[in-house]
Amino acid sequence: QVQLAESGGGLVQAGGSLRLSCAASGDISLHVMGWHRQAPGKERELVAEVTGGGATNYADSVKDRCTISRDGVKAAVALQLTSLKPDDTAVYYCRLYDWRRGRDFWGQGTQVTVFS
Repeated sequence: QVQLAESGGGLVQAGGSLRLSCAASGDISLHVMGWHRQAPGKERELVAEVTGGGATNYADSVKDRCTISRDGVKAAVALQLTSLKPDDTAVYYCRLYDWRRGRDFWGQGTQVTVFS
């Protein structure tokens, strides 16, 4: 099994920045890790993800103000999001896709609220 531990989030003023971290533990092999978010009344959407080889993928809505990075030794990722807007308000979920198992693992989610 795989467990994901998330940290970061909270209340942030518009124009500010945030950093979210996620560390995976358990039986982990080749995988993709990243962050998704779900705003009230909307579907969960990708924010950013990174492969084991370091290839990244960003949502169009954040690509100019978002950086995802991973720890080369640990199964851990960090997301830095700047120039925050109220539209960034959502529950942010860490996700790990395990290629060997062919399935997703999700964190519990962390609330990010951007106020103007």
